Amino acid sequence: MIIACLDLEGVLVPEIWINVSEQTGVKELRLTTRDISNYDKLMKHRIKILRENNIKLNDIKNVINKMVPLSGAVDFYNKLKENFQVIILSDTYYQFAMPLMKQLNYPTLFCHNLMTDSNDYIIDYKLRITESKKESVLKLKELNFLVIAAGDSYNDIAMLKAADKGILFKPPENVIKEYPQFTITNDYNGLFDEFIRSKELLKEF
Repeated sequence: MIIACLDLEGVLVPEIWINVSEQTGVKELRLTTRDISNYDKLMKHRIKILRENNIKLNDIKNVINKMVPLSGAVDFYNKLKENFQVIILSDTYYQFAMPLMKQLNYPTLFCHNLMTDSNDYIIDYKLRITESKKESVLKLKELNFLVIAAGDSYNDIAMLKAADKGILFKPPENVIKEYPQFTITNDYNGLFDEFIRSKELLKEF
């Protein structure tokens, strides 16, 4: 049995923090794991900026409630489910993701949790486990599943390396240059075809 693992933001839905930046006018919140590879450094920066600009969790939820999956993402995801068991591995948070999960018909999602204070400010984040994407793939392989994984940025690289096949989807040039070993796809048809091609190759082993 082969399991497909997908990143969420940048693969199925828009980048949440970029949308928050655009809606609030706070440019510093545009930074993502495409820009800063150290996730802890990135999140501490975000939390600091949110507090300085009086942005609370509910303000972010209001932005997310207006978001929709990327064009073609729902059809791609549904088509992928016909051929694989699919798990979404993300560094987002359940408090952010659930409105978007509803639009994808509630797929299986492994992600993290946010901590807030009594005034609804985000004060910290709690990882389910360090390097959760990579560790999830490794645990699936321990259960004798083969894994094909797709992501778009720095925080997906460990997952792609751990998988039996790793695919980059619309990655930025800096990621392409640093990790030339991964297959690159730039649209959903190409991504689906690469999953199917990889599935056939893995069957040979």
